[in-house]
Amino acid sequence: MNWLNAEGFEVARQVLQRGIAAVYVIAFLSAVAQFRALLGEHGLLPVPRYLARSAARGPTLFSWRYSDKLLLVVAWTGAVVAATLVVGLPQLGPPWLPMLVFLLLWGLYMSIVNVGQTFYGFGWETLLLEAGFLAAFLGSNEIAPPVTVLWLFLWLTFRLEFGAGMIKIRGDRVWRDLTALYYHHETQPMPNPASRYFHHLPKPLHKVEVVGNHFAQLVVPFFLFFPQPVGSIAAAIIIITQLWLVVSGNFAWLNWLTILAAAAALSDDALAAVLPGSPDLTPDYAPTPIWFAVVVLAMTALMVYLSFRPARNLVSKRQLMNTSFNRWHLANAYGAFGSITRERYEIIVEGSADGVSWQEYEFKGKPGDPGRMPRQFAPYHLRLDWLMWFLALGAPGDSWFIPFLRRLLAADRATLKLLRIDPFDGEQPRQVRALVYHYRYSTRQEKKATGLWWIRRPVGMFVAPLKNPAARSD
Repeated sequence: MNWLNAEGFEVARQVLQRGIAAVYVIAFLSAVAQFRALLGEHGLLPVPRYLARSAARGPTLFSWRYSDKLLLVVAWTGAVVAATLVVGLPQLGPPWLPMLVFLLLWGLYMSIVNVGQTFYGFGWETLLLEAGFLAAFLGSNEIAPPVTVLWLFLWLTFRLEFGAGMIKIRGDRVWRDLTALYYHHETQPMPNPASRYFHHLPKPLHKVEVVGNHFAQLVVPFFLFFPQPVGSIAAAIIIITQLWLVVSGNFAWLNWLTILAAAAALSDDALAAVLPGSPDLTPDYAPTPIWFAVVVLAMTALMVYLSFRPARNLVSKRQLMNTSFNRWHLANAYGAFGSITRERYEIIVEGSADGVSWQEYEFKGKPGDPGRMPRQFAPYHLRLDWLMWFLALGAPGDSWFIPFLRRLLAADRATLKLLRIDPFDGEQPRQVRALVYHYRYSTRQEKKATGLWWIRRPVGMFVAPLKNPAARSD
């Protein structure tokens, strides 16, 4: 079975296993903090009601029954088990041990995603599931990492990057005329502290950035499959461009998982060449067990079979973005920002204790107070804040947004924990409403004069005032 062994890629395996497990820790902790308020028994889109009227998107433990206590058991179990992989404990055992542990994480998180409805309808959810499934077959420290599994990670990276590049070229003309970054940093879902500075870079530099993006997504991915050191160089280019995105925005764990997947092409020799004096991390491997080789090859054959539809999607004129072609979230289609919003609109939620004066609820991540610097949250995912961005773009939101406003009227503690500021300190307001504002970054002169990060102007009413039936009328 020597031909199956990818000796010289031990660092890549360690990065993949520990890095993907770290993202699972974050994802499960996000569920602990947010799931019950959004989707729990008394959430905005309750899972029991969802399961009563329709089947889940795929396999889930909650088809048996759902309760908030069971959700916490699933999420905390996932977080603790993933943490053992981060520190490398299962990897010290036989190859079946990390395989079972990763498959457990995959199953637990799939149970959450498949009942998560719109709050879990993001491409990086399926990306995490696919990456976790593949990581299960990387083996333990006893044996060399299987070369076919590393190839599958490269194929995942190719779909991520090339799919995103093609969706851009086929989509908005601003990607073709190189002006996309005139708008993107200002209108992206959740800006971070550096986004405003990126927005104010010279426009010629923005065009250079777009050219670099097209090169990294449409050309470089092909070289991942080339012999070393070309494969490592291609991976390094992708990693650098993804780190650029990390610095300039909040995209949950999308960029980090892309970085981890690309690391499958980094050979130990290439890393040693750029990190002189680094220790030799390649151990003396035991022979790969026949049973493990059979399992890996069977999984590889399955993934090749499932890859037909996503491969065809890449060359389709009607390319789909962030789509699963099966119930197990394997071999998915990916892509991001096929179109770029030219102007930013925000939904601002306000409450009133007397029906005359209004005070603003502040969200943790999305823009609100014009004087507040945007914060860095990625790789953590603020699900409510992201849906507020889609709501301002015109996405349907009545199913969850009106219930959200009613929770604010009731001063629901779980809902208020999703926010940064409750202007009523836990007391029930008399009314709540939602307004639409136009936002733009302040210029350098405006920032110096006023200290404001954003300049905003009111556009109109989004939801007329809702009255609290429990409030007394004067």
